[in-house]
Amino acid sequence: MRFVLASLMLLGAVSASFARHPRLSPVAAAPADPHGVVQGQAPQDSVSRLRDSLMNVVLKQIAGKENSPADSVFLNIKTLGAMPAGRLLRIMNLGYGRSLGVGCGHCHVVGEWDKDDKPQKQIARDMVAMLARINGELLPQIKNLKSERPIVNCTTCHRGQVKPGLDLPQ
Repeated sequence: MRFVLASLMLLGAVSASFARHPRLSPVAAAPADPHGVVQGQAPQDSVSRLRDSLMNVVLKQIAGKENSPADSVFLNIKTLGAMPAGRLLRIMNLGYGRSLGVGCGHCHVVGEWDKDDKPQKQIARDMVAMLARINGELLPQIKNLKSERPIVNCTTCHRGQVKPGLDLPQ
């Protein structure tokens, strides 16, 4: 267990180190804007391998409980608790991490997942509630939408960036 915690702490430190570096342009020869985005392409997720690695460590720790409700497997689950634990980890990795282009350490104290030390964790919870309201109440009230079940998610606004996109490309 100490080896696992030490590994998680090391991965968290490496993840934090990567998070301080600007993203590399997805196509090295193409001109990129100051944020590392090539026109017409989403930014490259520079921490995906680290997130995948941390997710896989936790998946091994909960082996046999992946289909149990997340709030019965993990501590301090305040939203998405009824979701299967394995699915919750994948949503954290892809849905949150990739959508914002961040590592696990953006919202969590790596290795001490239940801590509420970072305000980003509560912001994510509040955003989940916002999405539930938009998708469950507001979008269904908009007439003439072409989609039978329209949805928004983290990627709708964030597009791989911590700060939601507020301006259009030129």
